[in-house]
Amino acid sequence: MLRSHIDHLVITAPSLDTGVEYVRDALGVSPQAGGQHIRMGTHNCLLKLGDALFLEVISIDPAAPPPARPRWFQLDEEESVKAPRLATWVVRTTDISAAIVASPVVSGYAMPMTRDDLSWTISIPRNGSLPLQGVAPTMIQWQGPHPASRLQESGCSLVRLEGFHARADKVTAMLEAIGFQGTFTVSPLPSGASAKLVAHIQTPAGTRQIPPLSATAL
Repeated sequence: MLRSHIDHLVITAPSLDTGVEYVRDALGVSPQAGGQHIRMGTHNCLLKLGDALFLEVISIDPAAPPPARPRWFQLDEEESVKAPRLATWVVRTTDISAAIVASPVVSGYAMPMTRDDLSWTISIPRNGSLPLQGVAPTMIQWQGPHPASRLQESGCSLVRLEGFHARADKVTAMLEAIGFQGTFTVSPLPSGASAKLVAHIQTPAGTRQIPPLSATAL
């Protein structure tokens, strides 16, 4: 039987520096250096949120050659990375091939990936898009160690993650189909309203949000 859980949150940014500053301003803590994704021409920084849970800041690596295919997480779309944002979330599944087939939301195909000595398989649409504007999760299956096990303690933990989308029913149907277990709620929006995610994170200074509360009220 398929099972899946929240694995990590993805913040896309025009550069790692601006993404790290965004997280530091929102949470009062800084992500630590991650590494390069040679196959995608990207690099990242990470913040531990639990034993098998983290927040990722990811951007195009200006020192890397461009890949032969669209980059993941819509990083090639200038409009989507003009400022740091909580772009999507990733769920860890026990069988990514079966989960892709079972999902009523098209999630792309399973692509093997590596970074340093980490290995995983991740669902990526061929055009680099985000399923249901990122409110439907990307799927991942790790081979070997989980990166959160190597991260420094941050004093932060995920309290809950909320999604808002005009087709909330499709997100719910996908999560049910892949056996999702965790603290995620999705609420319907009026047709034409902008989809979004809101992460509530416990920090050493109290509970904070990404995007910050002032931004979600705009």
